[in-house]
Amino acid sequence: MSGLDGLRVLIVEDEPVVAMYLEDMLEALGCETIGPASRLAEGIALAEAGGFDAAILDINLGGERSTPIAQMLRERGLPFAFASGYGNPPEGFGEGVPMIEKPYREAQVAGALGQMLRT
Repeated sequence: MSGLDGLRVLIVEDEPVVAMYLEDMLEALGCETIGPASRLAEGIALAEAGGFDAAILDINLGGERSTPIAQMLRERGLPFAFASGYGNPPEGFGEGVPMIEKPYREAQVAGALGQMLRT
């Protein structure tokens, strides 16, 4: 029991193998996954459709930034975290948004989800 059982998490990640790894990790934590979306347009469509409690957004999606999805989620009051191998959140999103460093590690993902649920 991770305390995350049944949490529905939208995954926006452009690397298929990395997305599968994150899906497996989230499922091991008791979460349900939505997606993954590998491109900005797919992520926007899934975000608009709803049906999730939180999201993990890779910042760089094949050369496009996921910030439009983040802005949409922020406006709807839905929690999200950014993920990147570079370590810095996009400008304007640093305060209060968890940053998950790649490669994904279960403890860091679980911690970010816990932080999102507390805010």
